Amino acid sequence: MVLLDGKLMSDQIRSEIANDVKTNFLDQGKPAPHLAAVLVGEDPSSLTYVASKEKACKEVGFISSVYRYPATISEKQLLEVIDFLNNDPEIDGFIVQLPLPRQINEQKVIEHISPAKDVDGFHPVNIGRMVMNMPCFLPATPFGIMTLLERYQVETEGKHCVVLGRSHIVGTPISIMLSRKSKPGNCTVTLCHSFTPNLKELAASADILIVAMGKLGFVTGDMVKQDAVVVDVGIHRVPASDTKSGFRLKGDVLFEEVSRKASFITPVPGGVGLMTIVSLLQNTLKAASGEIRY
Repeated sequence: MVLLDGKLMSDQIRSEIANDVKTNFLDQGKPAPHLAAVLVGEDPSSLTYVASKEKACKEVGFISSVYRYPATISEKQLLEVIDFLNNDPEIDGFIVQLPLPRQINEQKVIEHISPAKDVDGFHPVNIGRMVMNMPCFLPATPFGIMTLLERYQVETEGKHCVVLGRSHIVGTPISIMLSRKSKPGNCTVTLCHSFTPNLKELAASADILIVAMGKLGFVTGDMVKQDAVVVDVGIHRVPASDTKSGFRLKGDVLFEEVSRKASFITPVPGGVGLMTIVSLLQNTLKAASGEIRY
């Protein structure tokens, strides 16, 4: 069994990005790439993610800004913030951290972000360009998964890939990416969800199993084919009295059982989550360099 080590790989990619920033920006007298985040409210997971983003930006030499607002902000006020960021020439890309409070329409917010600064890759324009295999900002988590598969030289061509979960953030885009004519890619993909009959049997038929159900320990050893590649996107805080934080992170996959059968597997933590952040940095670097034009 080989661990698809997100920490090791993200460290390598951050080093590459830092070198790019120094060589192609700072040494040439250009400002460093600038990534901003809009944070609404005090959701613990959102706070953790944005703090990790700030730390990662510092490590690679990016400028990082966080715009913090109370959970009571109105939709109109938030859209005005997005207008400001869309028009600020000093900001290359930004994210609006989800989830948002109930009074705000998340889809309306996503569509209000300029596609050219949408480094999360959620705007319909970027999703559409992704489907057409055109240059775009790829959704960060699927981008991170593809990078792991590529750098660990996981063979995908002709393989049966089963994706558990159909969200527009992970499941649907990764199913498209792995099915198209590319490397990694050229998979035959089955996209499953809560209404899929025989889901366990389909999972057990997969050469590559992508798990993004949002259900703690959903995938057990009997749901996995011998020598399958298993990518666990889930992340859950589980109470743990023996840790300093009072919790331990677990995934959608029962790692102890499944790792005995898998040929490759991502850990939680230390897997896909770290690759999501590094993908955000890669998208921001592309935005700053003008690599992707609209």
